[in-house]
Amino acid sequence: MPFILWLALMGRMTDPKLTVAQRNDACFELRGVQAPVVLSEMRRALADPVLRACAGTNLRTGGAVEELKSALDNEDFEVRAIAAREVGGFERPDLLPLLRGAARDRQLVVAANAIEGMANYRDPVVLPFLLDIAKDGGLIGTAALNRARVFHDPRVIEIARELLKKADVSDRLAAMVAIGDLGDTTDLPALREIAAKETELVSSKGRGFGLMPAISLSHAAQTTIEKIEARASESLPRFDE
Repeated sequence: MPFILWLALMGRMTDPKLTVAQRNDACFELRGVQAPVVLSEMRRALADPVLRACAGTNLRTGGAVEELKSALDNEDFEVRAIAAREVGGFERPDLLPLLRGAARDRQLVVAANAIEGMANYRDPVVLPFLLDIAKDGGLIGTAALNRARVFHDPRVIEIARELLKKADVSDRLAAMVAIGDLGDTTDLPALREIAAKETELVSSKGRGFGLMPAISLSHAAQTTIEKIEARASESLPRFDE
């Protein structure tokens, strides 16, 4: 793409007289361009709510690691959120400490985007970072635990067993999902106790569940028990009659 065309597109992208769609179309046409002048403009565009999402993606596809790393310290939490999500797209192990820090950001949207960024990692190198966040519990901790489950690592179940002991409903539900996938018969006594005692519906109000209906921990525990028992049954040796 000729330099003069880059300049024209950057001019359209930043022209406040154009529509949102026109400005974003110009931004999209610059996707993949790695020229420093273009990446510098994309870094500035992170401050513009109209262009932020497009600019963040362009920085990632342009390989602008340093620009996105610097945005993780921005005063605007929405800029930090975009940066956290896009930084994860590089799947670089050296960026994981930064994402772990973002996952503990005071703004929930930044923390959630950091977990989304970490979910891009297919290499188990991400697992210790996910588990470190998961042990804290809460919405971000349980999101980290849910992602960690895909690696089928024994360390996941240990975190889940600790979360099952907590009072928070979201912690216990996430723990039961992980235990249902990775647990064994040693988990059954604790689950049976929950199934027997936690029979009242628990309101989801104020726990970050949005408009979800009331939750039955007893039912969730029983479902988890059934999954473990079914898995245990499948592992038993069979004898032909």
